[in-house]
Amino acid sequence: MKEHNPSDKKVHFVSLGCPKNLVDTEIMLGSLMRDGYSVTENPEEADTVVVNTCGFIEASKQESIDKILEMAALKKGGRVQKVIAAGCLTQRYKEDLVEGLPEADLFVGSGQFQNIAKILKDSKAGNKEKRFFHLPTYLQEDATPRVNSQPRHRAYLKISEGCKKRCAFCAIPLIRGNLQSRQLSGIVSEAKLLVAGGVKELIVISHDFTDFGWDLRKQNAQAKESPDELLRALSDESGAEWIRVLYLYPDGVSDQTLDLMASRSNLVKYFDMPLQHISNDVLKGMNRRMTRDKIERTINGIRERLPEAVLRTQFIVGFPGETEAHFEELLSFIETHRFDRVGCFMYSQEENTKAAGLPDQIDEKTKQRRHDTLMELQQSISREKHRALIGKTLPVLVEGFSEETDLLLVGRHSQQAPDIDGVTYINEGEAKIGEMVQVRITDAMDYDLIGGIVRPGDVQ
Repeated sequence: MKEHNPSDKKVHFVSLGCPKNLVDTEIMLGSLMRDGYSVTENPEEADTVVVNTCGFIEASKQESIDKILEMAALKKGGRVQKVIAAGCLTQRYKEDLVEGLPEADLFVGSGQFQNIAKILKDSKAGNKEKRFFHLPTYLQEDATPRVNSQPRHRAYLKISEGCKKRCAFCAIPLIRGNLQSRQLSGIVSEAKLLVAGGVKELIVISHDFTDFGWDLRKQNAQAKESPDELLRALSDESGAEWIRVLYLYPDGVSDQTLDLMASRSNLVKYFDMPLQHISNDVLKGMNRRMTRDKIERTINGIRERLPEAVLRTQFIVGFPGETEAHFEELLSFIETHRFDRVGCFMYSQEENTKAAGLPDQIDEKTKQRRHDTLMELQQSISREKHRALIGKTLPVLVEGFSEETDLLLVGRHSQQAPDIDGVTYINEGEAKIGEMVQVRITDAMDYDLIGGIVRPGDVQ
């Protein structure tokens, strides 16, 4: 057995939660690699394990704690020396987590993860401090080291931190603080760097894209930071073939934004709008500051200007006070508007949020029934939408081989975002990973498509 060399510094990362959290992980990765660490996919080969936690809802909190305990168990008789609990769960629960999880060695919150190399170096040198969560958030800077952990042909691009909205069910502002937008020039510079490294698809992420720059414009009326200016700059300057935007709240989708997206071929016509509900009563309880009328006008505006656009949304069922009538209204709305993609979450009662103290909390059995009913309806809609694509030829970005067999390539067309949507299986033709190919769709499943590559000169 090879003897461990203390100078051979290896780190293993576990990144939980949303893509925004993943970018934080990539920043920690960049910081540690700059300090001489190498990364291993096997935690048993690492001397340091970093678990970047999620603290959004109960299920994700439990997953984070379970993973910390699993990694900490590797310290018994193994190579692992330190387990670091980083991210949102650490930030949200601070001292409670330190006291309740002695299995972890260091606790680094969402405002100090960028200093992880120094924190770890000081700890190894004898610093006894375990708590590093005194700042709520860290806004990425131009010089911030970051290593893209995604396949070489795609990358997330985080444009802001925090959130200016105060939805009654959401703990994000408690964890990440108020909205802080990055400078437009820094975002574009990072985008160009990513594309120069081989990225073809940029996936723009934030808590709400339509709020980008609001804080900077409030401080300076001459500030150029706005959603439209960012889209225009990324489209013109980044060189990316696909620019996908996630998390656009419907109240911020303007006619100007739609016109801009219609006029630029590299702006993917994909709208990820978390509506959460459609009943005015429930929306008011959620503090969404939207009405059904406004939501429907936004949806209709998108479909009129961009009939090929994909609409993805998320709903919450079982919010306090949601009656059967409210739920039936939601089902009818989904049936009428027939979204391309729908995610559904059962309401999670989160402490220190406004909704946690509301009367008429819904029991778990009712939440589960409503969730299952909604997703069954959406499954039939998704199946119908996919079958309508049979016979069409679509541009597909090749991701790699299928996990089940290396006889099938897997890719995504522009209507499929990574990790949250289905995929396109390619059963005819050859292509390299990261290549953009034309695929004629020959079959469709509820969430995935199947087709063959069509090359110039092929007989259709």
